[in-house]
Amino acid sequence: MAKNSSTPNASTPATLKKANSSAGQKSIHSFFSKTPNATQVVNLPERSSPRKALGSKPNFNRVTLPRDLTPVPSSDAREPEIQEDEDAQQVENGSGTPSRRAKSKRINYVESGSEGTDNDEIFKSRPAARKPPVKRRKLSESADEDVYEQENDVEDDLDDFIVPDDSDEEVKPAKRKRSSKPTSRKRSPDIEEDEPELKPDIDMGIDVPGTSTAQQWKFDPENPQPLQPRSVNLPSKKPGGTKKPKAHMTEPSERYPWLEEIQDLDRHPKGHPDYDPRTLYIPPIAWQKFSPFEKQYWEIKQKFWDTIVFFKKGKFYELYENDATIGHQLFDLKLTDRVNMRMVGVPESSLEMWANQFVAKGFKIARVDQQETALGKDMRERDEKDGSSKKGTKEQIIRRELACVLTAGTLVDGAMLQDDMSTWCVSIKESEINDMPAFGIAFVDTATGQFHVTEFVDDSDLTRFETFVAQTRPQELLLEKGGLSVKTLRILKNNTGPTTIWNYLKPGKEFWEGHITIKEIEASNYFPQQWPKVLEESKDKDLMMSAVGGLIWYLRSLKIEHNLVTMGKFEAYDPIKKATSLVLDGQTLINLEVFTNSFDGGVDGTLFQLLNRCVTPFGKRLFKQWVCHPLMDTKKINARLDAVDSLNADHKTRDRFTVQMGRMPDLERLISRIHAGSCKAQDFVRVLEGFEQIEHTISLLKEGHGKTTENQGVIGQLVSAMPELRDRLAYWHKAFDREKAKEVGILVPERGVEEDFDESQDYIESIQKGFDDILNKWRKQLGSSAICYRDNGKEIMQMEVPIKVASKVPKDWDQMSATKQVKRYYFQALRKQVRELQEAQETHSKIVKDVAGRFYARFDEDYEVWLAAVKIIAQLDCLISLAKASTSLGQPACRPQFVHEERSVLELKDLRHPCLLDKVDDFIPNDIELGGDIANITLLTGANAAGKSTVLRMTCIAVIMAQIGCYVPCESARLTPVDRIMSRLGAQDHIFAAQSTFFVELAETKKILTEATPRSLVILDELGRGTSSHDGVAVAQAVLHHLASHIGCIGFFATHYHSLGAEFRYHPEVVSKRMQILVDDEERRVTFLYKLEDGVAEGSFGMHCAAMCGISKGVINRAEEAAHEWEHTSRISQKLKVKEEEGSEGQALPLGILSDIAAVLQGGEVDTGNDSVNALLRSIEAL
Repeated sequence: MAKNSSTPNASTPATLKKANSSAGQKSIHSFFSKTPNATQVVNLPERSSPRKALGSKPNFNRVTLPRDLTPVPSSDAREPEIQEDEDAQQVENGSGTPSRRAKSKRINYVESGSEGTDNDEIFKSRPAARKPPVKRRKLSESADEDVYEQENDVEDDLDDFIVPDDSDEEVKPAKRKRSSKPTSRKRSPDIEEDEPELKPDIDMGIDVPGTSTAQQWKFDPENPQPLQPRSVNLPSKKPGGTKKPKAHMTEPSERYPWLEEIQDLDRHPKGHPDYDPRTLYIPPIAWQKFSPFEKQYWEIKQKFWDTIVFFKKGKFYELYENDATIGHQLFDLKLTDRVNMRMVGVPESSLEMWANQFVAKGFKIARVDQQETALGKDMRERDEKDGSSKKGTKEQIIRRELACVLTAGTLVDGAMLQDDMSTWCVSIKESEINDMPAFGIAFVDTATGQFHVTEFVDDSDLTRFETFVAQTRPQELLLEKGGLSVKTLRILKNNTGPTTIWNYLKPGKEFWEGHITIKEIEASNYFPQQWPKVLEESKDKDLMMSAVGGLIWYLRSLKIEHNLVTMGKFEAYDPIKKATSLVLDGQTLINLEVFTNSFDGGVDGTLFQLLNRCVTPFGKRLFKQWVCHPLMDTKKINARLDAVDSLNADHKTRDRFTVQMGRMPDLERLISRIHAGSCKAQDFVRVLEGFEQIEHTISLLKEGHGKTTENQGVIGQLVSAMPELRDRLAYWHKAFDREKAKEVGILVPERGVEEDFDESQDYIESIQKGFDDILNKWRKQLGSSAICYRDNGKEIMQMEVPIKVASKVPKDWDQMSATKQVKRYYFQALRKQVRELQEAQETHSKIVKDVAGRFYARFDEDYEVWLAAVKIIAQLDCLISLAKASTSLGQPACRPQFVHEERSVLELKDLRHPCLLDKVDDFIPNDIELGGDIANITLLTGANAAGKSTVLRMTCIAVIMAQIGCYVPCESARLTPVDRIMSRLGAQDHIFAAQSTFFVELAETKKILTEATPRSLVILDELGRGTSSHDGVAVAQAVLHHLASHIGCIGFFATHYHSLGAEFRYHPEVVSKRMQILVDDEERRVTFLYKLEDGVAEGSFGMHCAAMCGISKGVINRAEEAAHEWEHTSRISQKLKVKEEEGSEGQALPLGILSDIAAVLQGGEVDTGNDSVNALLRSIEAL
């Protein structure tokens, strides 16, 4: 007897060893002929987890194995376990991926039906594959012996059945559950082909041989041998090898060495000046080692290395390698493996939600879709079969292609967009013309397909460019690498959000030159008839065409350029429409909080939020353009105001429009999706219903206006301009079944509309009739009317037979599933019929897609008509929004009166700040008087926090509202049209632009002095506070003199330099006003009355404000002493006061007047226009 070197847990009791022997060997026939005790009950232990340690102590308390027990052959079929009725119901309802045994089995995406077709494998703890067992029917019920007959059926074991999901590929059984010993997945080479397979070892520390031991059971009575200990069988470990680590437990670079040092496609490493982070270099030797699926994936991923690639696999979209790591770290997605790659996955139904999550984090998203199903692949390979080897056929996998790339600035699906406002992707080309910066810009809203193009020469401060950035707030930038100046980049960085995507394109190769763009457009045949007028007229504008080229190249890389460009929606864009609109530059939009507030960058408290009462998404987008570009033409302004009065006088029309249009879908975006052929059936129905609603609403408006339509101004013109929609919509009433489109998302044409669809449908119905014939035949033969068809996951049309007649079914029927009451079968004729049905349905699905494409193309033929109708509704929506906003202002509110006078004038009585009306109940109004018969400039002084900035802002807001065409929150408003509002408010630095606070002040002031006109409204707040008091006073005095004497604009100059009041005391174009307050010197408290009054403030009362803020009294006392002793402005005031007391004879002339007189006498460069000379003469006369 050999020495026993194994541990107790590794040895197997003799009784169990005999039970695990092979069956059917002639040499031990006498042994297997023994009959066990009929009353003996054998209870085998439950199968332990395959992950359980082999060294754990086995429990054999429930095992009673007598020595004379006849072992059960390993391939003997057990009687199938019967499911409960509710299990069958679950399968019939198609909930999840049903298995025969798994009553409450949870579906994991790695069990998707996609495994197998792509020659890949999910690394999970599962038994190795084996050949299907052979079922044997029991012929004898004798208690002495079991006699079996082999059948060709698959094994009637419910535990071995896994129903695949509705994915496109065949399913390999992922897991096999058994209540007793599972069969071995590894066959011994010594066993013949027709021998039954062995049972697998129970993972309970039992010593079981890994190969057949049938010969060891030969008994030689003359030479008995003692039992030898056997080693534990470890099927998961290969002899002499180690277990391969799972992919998600290792770094990608360990599996793909070329990821250790990443290079782009041009072999540039990270840190190289020309490194392109969008691409990845994969060495040729790596391609040779890839599986077909890996090759398919990396062919796409190497071109989109900086993009999260969602790869369609069955019913799921999967992310691999670095993308999987990001998904796991950011969103805690389950990390697992596929083939040699780590992987996470999301269900197909939730792709939009997860794509939104990644886009919100600033990632680009690429979607790779399957172009065929598994059945379609089989049909294609069958049709393409040309004698190719089987090996070549096996290497083919399901076709997948890049469907699109989604970025924050190029989203096209309305469901993924965050709001109704436009999202701009901007391409910028910069150059120099005559030593001045010049720009070519092209930008697009991909959701609507609207392109804008412009080219302009800017000033040294890039005013136009900064205004453009403030108006559009780009979500994505396309820049020529190395082609932008530092100043341009600083403006972009300072005026874009943290989620803005920056793309640097290679000059020439990706960011095309102008002449290359023209050739590419012609070669691509985007405009077969004629080019859009804007592009046709701009072919000689090289900068603009180059920007268009960069934009088209980028959209082409995202797979969306053709659908967008072919729409031909190109319009010219001017950031500053000097001729037709009130100019609001970028800094003014920020200072006045027109679109975003200064508190958190949101919309609360902004002018746009106050005025925007539009109910349609496309109306909201148009209204933003109205706010960006208020009107200058008084006729157009009054026409809008007339429409507002008409709508407010007729609440019925206004309310009817609001109700009818309130649930209108975003037609402008949806018709662009229809043009692209990527619209959902439900959305197509919504579009048709939307235009039907428009047609109905316009008919009601026409009836309401009656014969006076021509006299209704803007509204009547819009209503009469609406194109005829009724005839065009009539076809779509009977084109397809709308209810079915809403329910199942398929456009099913009515009979006679699409011939190929009807033929395919008839063919499917003929196949269905064949099913009925088969069913009636077997109902009659088996004598049961309860026989029917039942779908079970992907295995459809199984014949369901009641248990009571199941014994009559032919032997060549294959049982597929069962419950307590029924069994379900397939047989050859039925399988053939099912295959025929599936192929017909696959062909029909392609026809359905073609029919939908034809419907979309037919609808798109009238694209210009649909777009014109949308634009008219948008304008009506904007007018109604102005009417609603006007009535929401409360009282007093008035219609502004525009006058044409030589001098600019602005008179607002009892003006309130409109954006504060909802937050402040007792807002104190003020009268604003600028220009006309009084001075153009108001020198505004007052204590800290007295309300000076509020007066400045509400004056500008009132002018914007008036020129948009809205009522103004005051008793009366009289003004001349303003051509430009310019502002310099607050104190801030641009630290990343290397600009100090005073530098920013002077840069903004310089822009005002350069571009302001006599028709401009200018507001300056606390100019000069970024430097010393001496320099600050000097700058403020010089700027105020230039505005009042030389430019002649109207506006406010707010300051704490009270000496300016004395300096400009006699200037005819400057009037001093202050904010009224009550001062308690003993308590150092100031009561703010927020009322304008004539005069110069006595001081800023900074010490009083400090006391009100809680600063200690000792600090305030010392500060007050220092202020009296050292304040420069105080000394100037004292000198001026002394001179004033001495009389006018001793008063010195203001420095501004002296400088103008000196310049005139010396013939220097000075503005000697009539206005300047008149101002100078009036100043001297006043002195």
